[in-house]
Amino acid sequence: MSAPFTTETTPSQTSLPPAARVGRLRRNAAARRMLVETLLRPEHLILPLFVKDGADEVKPIASLPGHAQWTVDRLDSEIDEAVALGIPAVLLFGIPDHKDDGGSGAWSEHGPVPRAIARIKERAPQLLVIADVCLCEYTAHGHCGTLDARGGVDLDATLPLLARTAVAYADAGCDVVAPSAMLDGMVSAIRSALDAAGHQDVAILSYSTKYASAMYGPFREAVASAPAFGDRQGHQLPAANAREAVREALRDEAEGADMLMVKPAGAYLDIIHRVHRRSQLPLAAYQVSGEYAMLEAAAQRGWLDRRAAALETLVAIRRAGADLIITYYAKDAARWLRESAAGATK
Repeated sequence: MSAPFTTETTPSQTSLPPAARVGRLRRNAAARRMLVETLLRPEHLILPLFVKDGADEVKPIASLPGHAQWTVDRLDSEIDEAVALGIPAVLLFGIPDHKDDGGSGAWSEHGPVPRAIARIKERAPQLLVIADVCLCEYTAHGHCGTLDARGGVDLDATLPLLARTAVAYADAGCDVVAPSAMLDGMVSAIRSALDAAGHQDVAILSYSTKYASAMYGPFREAVASAPAFGDRQGHQLPAANAREAVREALRDEAEGADMLMVKPAGAYLDIIHRVHRRSQLPLAAYQVSGEYAMLEAAAQRGWLDRRAAALETLVAIRRAGADLIITYYAKDAARWLRESAAGATK
């Protein structure tokens, strides 16, 4: 007669060997904190700020909830909050009242960015001030430089203007200039101009790996920089290319960049990792406006937990290899991280 059916098993059939029980250390909150492999702290964050011409105005940006265009005289509260939260740096973008085909407002000493730099340095000298260097916010056509007869960016005519803009920002007191046009030779031209003007100590954070992404829409609304015609695929990277991205980063390193950047971040974590492995320079990643807007829209509809989702994406960017993250969540994330740290010590 056959043995009766039974569900009983021996211990050796149900138990994992002791060495395979890797979940033991996850059962204790203190152990989880001690063994975190990727740290995210307020000092890893950079806050973007939009500064505009005019006076006594804070203009909310509809597609970037919680963010606004600030006139320079209204910046103090924003700067004080960033400092209080332990955010070490801001990245400035300018919005002029007047635009022309050459983008001449970019290097005006009376423009919003130079005036904002001076005000921030007077109020919070410890804050690292980074100034975006591009002409798209200042040109009437919305492209990143002056145009040639075919309607494309005239590289030879544009590089001296980017260099002039970088020097104007350095003259105003910024610590770092951040060329974002993704034009060949921009880092070399800016480095030469800064050095010739006596600004050898001003660093360059190059937008070395900037993709022609669909994720820039809210930003272009924020600074009114959408191209009047055409697009920027002629000088920004195609989404499908990874080797080319690394090549661009290493080229900018060779030209004298002090830091590199990958932009956007979320869809390009693999690119962040590739550049991190190939370059010894500090690496920033920009969690761009579209990434922020998507999370905000989903959170407003109750489809995800805003705080948890934002922090998860920021940790992922750090885990991929970014040393610094430019993010519209900078203030919120810094606040959440401080609250978590305070709760852990109680």
